[in-house]
Amino acid sequence: MDPQDSKSSSHSPRPRTSAEQLAFLVRLAGGLAHEIKNPLSTIAINLALLEEAWGRPGQARGTAAELSPREQRSLQRIKTLTREVSRMEAILEEFMRFVRGAQINRSPKDLSQILRELLDFVEPENAQAGIRQHVDLAIGMPLVMLDETAIKQALLNLLKNAREAMPQGGELIVRVRREGNWAELLITDTGVGMNRDALEHCFDEYWSDKKGGTGLGLPTARRIIEEHGGTIHVVSERGQGTSFSIYLPLVVEIARQPGERELVVEAEVETAGPEGEGDGDGA
Repeated sequence: MDPQDSKSSSHSPRPRTSAEQLAFLVRLAGGLAHEIKNPLSTIAINLALLEEAWGRPGQARGTAAELSPREQRSLQRIKTLTREVSRMEAILEEFMRFVRGAQINRSPKDLSQILRELLDFVEPENAQAGIRQHVDLAIGMPLVMLDETAIKQALLNLLKNAREAMPQGGELIVRVRREGNWAELLITDTGVGMNRDALEHCFDEYWSDKKGGTGLGLPTARRIIEEHGGTIHVVSERGQGTSFSIYLPLVVEIARQPGERELVVEAEVETAGPEGEGDGDGA
């Protein structure tokens, strides 16, 4: 072997593994999003100052007159820019949450109790929108290994989607029950439903058929659920509504020695979901 070749190869960078490459891309994307967010914040502050200045009738003329047509047009353009900056900031926030992922720190939790808290939180806004909540939460089920913050984020995404799908009001049905070694959670709305194309792509990153949607809500929810060892499926019919079904592995206590107990995830080996369940329609 040529000594020069040996010297050259000894200083060659080691190829990144797939995990290292993914981590690098996550850091790169997060850093880029952060750098974009800083000037956006500066733009938002200056737009707010401009809106305040232009919104004072007759300020430039030193009178108390109404806004001139030119001032009205300028103020309207400032408000449009402000909305767009806010939308871009929201997209960046969703993007940063998605690429960084959640630091899942699971512990035994009562899924029904978590749902009660979330439904109490969204109930006032749902009631204002003419949405009636119907809740059936099983009592006395085994616990589920959950990161409460992460799972609440995922479920709030689904509850928000349900509300947005019922602009004229409707019914929200939430049910938790045991299905073998799994906790089954159903979130059903009587809203506008999804067509075939939406059903096929609803979990795709950056795909959205909603005005102003980021296309990251459902992909984030799916990833969080899968990080908990669970699965999510969706069925929908245009004009009839949509139903999301989530399966999470239950935890049970088994005796080891007198006075000692060990928590075991019952469904850990059944990664495909409850027996007899398919992959879902369009998920």
